[in-house]
Amino acid sequence: MAAASGSVRLQRCIVSPAGRHSASLIFLHGSGDSGQGLRKWIKQVLNQDLTFQHIKIIYPTAPPRYAVIYLSFIIILPYTPMKGGISNVWFDRFKISNDCPEHLESINLMCEVLTDLIDDEVKSGIRKNRILIGGFSMGGCMAMHLAYRNHQDVAGVFALSSFLNKASAVYQALEKSDGVLPELFQCHGTADELVLHSWGEETNSMLKFLGVSTKFHSFPNVYHELSKTELEKLKSWILTKLPGEMERQNE
Repeated sequence: MAAASGSVRLQRCIVSPAGRHSASLIFLHGSGDSGQGLRKWIKQVLNQDLTFQHIKIIYPTAPPRYAVIYLSFIIILPYTPMKGGISNVWFDRFKISNDCPEHLESINLMCEVLTDLIDDEVKSGIRKNRILIGGFSMGGCMAMHLAYRNHQDVAGVFALSSFLNKASAVYQALEKSDGVLPELFQCHGTADELVLHSWGEETNSMLKFLGVSTKFHSFPNVYHELSKTELEKLKSWILTKLPGEMERQNE
């Protein structure tokens, strides 16, 4: 059972740039959250909104796992780790572990849906190399699938408290790639008990081996959460990948 990408339109929480829009950032939430929820969480951690002079931030909300249009009916399939419960997630998982197969059918469908979001930005006049994709936890995993398997011409990718499975389709795609790959910014708390720090490290090492330019930032005593230091470091990296007009002229 499959759905055409146009059959699912994601809700979006948008933070407009203060000035002229010349770049876009797609920030994907973790499992069970929403675009609005992620924006509020970031605002609580930073004590202010994540905003830029020239970058539009898009916080899409994943459909309930996942809303599939089949013969004009919406069918909502359960999220396996919740033992059949319904949750806003980007894809299904057999379990939260790095040593099981990926649920590629649901990942591939969501890559199609999120491609529509990227295409909307391009249609509005933003070049692909002025679009960043990233996320927290499951959102970071989804961003890596989206960029490294489907959109290797984006400006960069970020993954916070995220991992890829050992035999990920991302690795298989990169083994066949011979072009320039988007840089990865990756962060992980050493005290994370849900997504182990070692899973993030292993993901980073494998991506680096396959040709991705990346740095892995560890945060001591940080659990499965966002930290202020991490978000400030992310903001600085975003501005190096998507500089404003003045910075670009000075390059």
